[in-house]
Amino acid sequence: MIPHSLMLTAFTSIVVTSRTKPPSARYSIIDDHGRLDALCTLIGAWRGGTNLDQTGVDEFEFLMDVNLKTMFLAAKHAIPHLRESDGNLVSISARASLEDDEGDGPYRAAKAGVRLLTETIAEKNLGNVRANAVMPSIIDTSENRKMLPDSDHDDWPTPDEIARVILFLCSDAANVTSSAAVPVYGDI
Repeated sequence: MIPHSLMLTAFTSIVVTSRTKPPSARYSIIDDHGRLDALCTLIGAWRGGTNLDQTGVDEFEFLMDVNLKTMFLAAKHAIPHLRESDGNLVSISARASLEDDEGDGPYRAAKAGVRLLTETIAEKNLGNVRANAVMPSIIDTSENRKMLPDSDHDDWPTPDEIARVILFLCSDAANVTSSAAVPVYGDI
């Protein structure tokens, strides 16, 4: 059950690809509701299994673009509006950004960049915007189950469990929390 303080009026999904043009959905939210209270950058893609010296530049750029660049662009366009509403930014980093795992260096670097950018946003907007990163381990999705069929999927955090952490971080109950990297590891 969602606490009364978390009754949200609108969710929208946007694709952020332009360096200069803010997503039109952002204006729709502000036009329809008068403000932007939270930005949750639920962005991620994993590719790995290749040693760094054998990783192609295209794969490296893909991982940086999907995981880090889109988070940067979404935050860049939203921060002025989040300042006005004393809003929240929650990003998705990854447990992998803290731990060594053979063959996923570019992914780890991109997700570490998300965590560090989130910390920077929190520092530079102290008192106006709370910014926190959620750090899931392997998320229990159908795609991850296909990639790792022999793993114990029951130990992985579900999207619903991660969403509840994100909702908490956007709530008044977390008003003293900013610049945190919150582990959401499940039982791994």
